[in-house]
Amino acid sequence: MATPGLTLFHNPRSRSAGIRVLLEALAVPYAIEPIDFSKGENRSPAFLALNPLGKLPTLVHDGAVVTEQVAITIYLADRFPDAGLAPATDDPARGPYLRWLAFYAACFEPAVVDHAFKREPLDPSTSPYRDYDTVIETLVAQLSRADHLLGDTPTAADLLWGTALAWTTDFGIVPRLPAITAYIERVAAHPAVVRARELDAALIARMEVAATET
Repeated sequence: MATPGLTLFHNPRSRSAGIRVLLEALAVPYAIEPIDFSKGENRSPAFLALNPLGKLPTLVHDGAVVTEQVAITIYLADRFPDAGLAPATDDPARGPYLRWLAFYAACFEPAVVDHAFKREPLDPSTSPYRDYDTVIETLVAQLSRADHLLGDTPTAADLLWGTALAWTTDFGIVPRLPAITAYIERVAAHPAVVRARELDAALIARMEVAATET
């Protein structure tokens, strides 16, 4: 049974899909508050009061609002340590773990968005991520070293990256290089990913039915 203490405002066709995967991996009770973009629910006064950007994912935990995909990932994995999805603060792996989470937000996301919209690249000396090709090369080099970002054991960072790479390769924004596709397949086989996809498929069906009834 879900607890009202932990609520994810969610649309399966958004970045919040990765947070649902993480919640399933943490095996904690949570509630889903569906947000239907076609009805403009992400622009409602009630939702904008939580997240003025009108963006997902948005998480509310015991009254505290947490936004931004990476912030939510760090928060949840640390808040529920029994799942073992985040290195402890005194673990030598903590730094690399945070590095790859920050790299996702600070380099990968802006690089792929600029690439998708065919924006002229900035001079590498002024670009926050250098350039798209270097971002992809850096990622592929890391993925080629082991099964997961930090070695043999998956972390919350892998659940974030695996789901993100799945949709960015589907849209053709990221190339289907061998190291990337193998990594996507490994993450996709995680039981939490399988469960989340099943739950989201059912949610999409319910939302589509509801849309036809209004």
